[in-house]
Amino acid sequence: MSAPVQPVLTDVYEGVDNLEAMQEAVNYNDFLAREVAREALPGRLIVDFGAGVGTFARPLHQRGLNIICVENDMRLGARLKSEGMRVEPEIGALPDASIDYLYSLNVLEHVEDDASCVAAWYAKLKPGAPLLLYVPAFMVLYSEMDRRIGHFRRYKRTPLVALLRQAGFRIERDTYVDSLGFFASLGLRFFDRSGGVLNPKTVRLYDRIGFPLSRLMDVFVGPFFGKNVLIRAVKPR
Repeated sequence: MSAPVQPVLTDVYEGVDNLEAMQEAVNYNDFLAREVAREALPGRLIVDFGAGVGTFARPLHQRGLNIICVENDMRLGARLKSEGMRVEPEIGALPDASIDYLYSLNVLEHVEDDASCVAAWYAKLKPGAPLLLYVPAFMVLYSEMDRRIGHFRRYKRTPLVALLRQAGFRIERDTYVDSLGFFASLGLRFFDRSGGVLNPKTVRLYDRIGFPLSRLMDVFVGPFFGKNVLIRAVKPR
């Protein structure tokens, strides 16, 4: 029997403006798109859990891959459907052991019962299927933006690995990402006066200059800290 599935977002997600601002983060999005693409192969049933505005699902759909967007914000879901993508409001609509690959980028922090959500992923994935998970890191960085868009938490790498292992996953890779972004986010927590709304110009500036440098730093400090956690896991056969 599948674990109970919690909603990912409220019916009206308050962070759509920030999702739109993040469209300016070309290097950041390219990095995540490359991570997603490693397991996004023809013939696989792929699930984007919390697809948002379709930043990562859209290129897969345009390549003709079999992608399902799990997105329960009605406005965002309608937008994705208008582009011809299949949308489900929750993962419980899919049969157990039916998914070949699931990725979830900056979404699990929105789920109150994250353990049940991870257990549902495990139930829906086929044996041998991979999971790509990317979430914000470190509660010390929790800011007005986190509160505004409905984050319940930020994660440390070791407890998150333990959560996935408890559900049954085997961990293949786990690391922090965007080490320079850690300090940028720390400054955002203490000095931001925008009410948690991202400025597209600031996003674009950091993405062009800061993020490439941050990725170089990650080679050395990724095991210790960063703005996000990246995990690749697999459901054992």
